[in-house]
Amino acid sequence: MPNPHIVSANWLQEHLHDPQVVVVDCRFSLMDIALGRKQYQESHIEGAYYLDLNLDLSSPVQKHGGRHPLPDFEQLATKLSQIGVTSETTVVAYDDSRFAFASRLWWLLCYMGHERVALLDGGFAGWKAQNYATSSEIPHPRIGKFIPKLQTEWVVDIETVKARKDLPEVVLVDSREGDRYRGEREPIDPIAGHIEGAVNYPWMEVTNEQGFVVANQSDRWRSVKNAEEVIVYCGSGVTACVNLLSLKLAGIETGKLYAGSWSDWCSYLE
Repeated sequence: MPNPHIVSANWLQEHLHDPQVVVVDCRFSLMDIALGRKQYQESHIEGAYYLDLNLDLSSPVQKHGGRHPLPDFEQLATKLSQIGVTSETTVVAYDDSRFAFASRLWWLLCYMGHERVALLDGGFAGWKAQNYATSSEIPHPRIGKFIPKLQTEWVVDIETVKARKDLPEVVLVDSREGDRYRGEREPIDPIAGHIEGAVNYPWMEVTNEQGFVVANQSDRWRSVKNAEEVIVYCGSGVTACVNLLSLKLAGIETGKLYAGSWSDWCSYLE
């Protein structure tokens, strides 16, 4: 694999029938939570399985903890085993939202100690543009054994953010669009604004409008490359993973996820 985190449609086409490659469709819509699965059932990359942001990649919402709490990792490990994922498997995830949802699976797998995971550059639209095979057939379950090895230090909670965000060696990154960061617009959460001290790196800057990774990710992070810790958040801990991918592509290994993100933070402000 030329890049350990990103693969091209051409690469995936060449490896689509490799038994050690598992493809996962992560399409989802925050505004219509049934849409992604419906799109998958109508047409997906041949042999791809579907994992749902709400049902598979998150756990139920509580009073605090944000809109997309991290999943139960034993349950997710069981689901991954049922689609054939083992320690030797390369997982390729895709969506049609510029990595917004596929990057959540990418990050979760990395967090669970699985290094063989990549995102499909250009997503489903890029795949179709190459006239590569799609199908409406739902693949049969496979047999795998996925054993998670959690990298627990990669996640921080609200108390850790409060304690560390103003330290000189720590950078707190808000991944939302600029107008949400500035509090000019808030379509989802009850309170607008951002965590005091956070700098804004909108997640959509990682790709172009067609969903392909922009070159020179390291240039984007030049001002934070020497930080001891980069804590990344968004609205609910999902699109922040696109920035965590970007940090990896830039060779910066100090990124951590504030999993509850703004939706957790502002739940204490109400």
